[in-house]
Amino acid sequence: MKFLIAGAGAIGAYIGARMAQAGFDVTLFARGPHLRAMQDHGVQVKSAEGDFVARPVVVGSLEEVGPVDFVFLGVKAHGLPQLAPQLRPVLGPETTVVSTQNGIPWWYFQNFDGEWKGLRLERVDPAGVIASAIEAQRVLGSIVYFSTEITAPGVIQHIEGNRISLGEPDGSRSDRCRSIAEALVVSGLRAPITARIRHEIWVKVLGNASLNPVSALTRATLVQMVRDPGVCALIKNIMQEVEGVSHKLGMELPVTIDQRIAGAEKVGEHKTSMLQDLEAGRPIELEALVGAVVELGECVGLTMPYTRTVYSCTKLLAERASQRKA
Repeated sequence: MKFLIAGAGAIGAYIGARMAQAGFDVTLFARGPHLRAMQDHGVQVKSAEGDFVARPVVVGSLEEVGPVDFVFLGVKAHGLPQLAPQLRPVLGPETTVVSTQNGIPWWYFQNFDGEWKGLRLERVDPAGVIASAIEAQRVLGSIVYFSTEITAPGVIQHIEGNRISLGEPDGSRSDRCRSIAEALVVSGLRAPITARIRHEIWVKVLGNASLNPVSALTRATLVQMVRDPGVCALIKNIMQEVEGVSHKLGMELPVTIDQRIAGAEKVGEHKTSMLQDLEAGRPIELEALVGAVVELGECVGLTMPYTRTVYSCTKLLAERASQRKA
């Protein structure tokens, strides 16, 4: 099997390094100083589980790769509209595309059971660019439950976690899903297969749509937010609104809001990905994590005042940060 990590940032480079270390044929696609550092020195992984250096093939152009069996989409959600049309050279007739993005994925309503079948979220897939480039039958869903960051070009710090859930959008346990799960397990990751990938997405969205934007506004870690009575009350109100949207779509969540809050507290003094991006001067994943939920709220007739307020404030924060950088 031939694997491609399209967008070898913190998450993608970590997955690729693990797979390369296990002996799989894996290529990483990256840009800039990170690309050059990985080409020259390999992918350097720092982890409490043990440091290592992996040397997968690293390229700066997808034209160099050719068709592969599996593509991991390693960019953040706002990078997909630009990346997706570039994938054509690597997509063979049977190529599977694994989404790893946080938030509501572009494929969520493809082959969806219910009145919202075929719905396209403009905040996630503007003008349908992603869906046009990646056919629905190629898509395999995944949810990443580990935290990594790039501490220097070519250097990945593994912070915690090692699970990546996999699931077919139609709930089946396909051969391709089992094949990629087995490869990830051999590479040292946990890779459970779920028949309810859409339900599980909402469990993560519950935290992403609340904890991420509030952390950007407050600059606080997970434990700092949930232990502050006023901020924790705001987070719970947002979670209740998000849960309301999921129920309108027929999704029953397997965890309660209190359990989700407790889980965030256990992670401790950890900065959310949105806060990390903000502090590093990178664009934040606001639309897929929060804007898409607000858009869905409009579709199902929910006003979502708490979520809308935090979304609007965080959007202005991101715009001002972008202007200062420019």
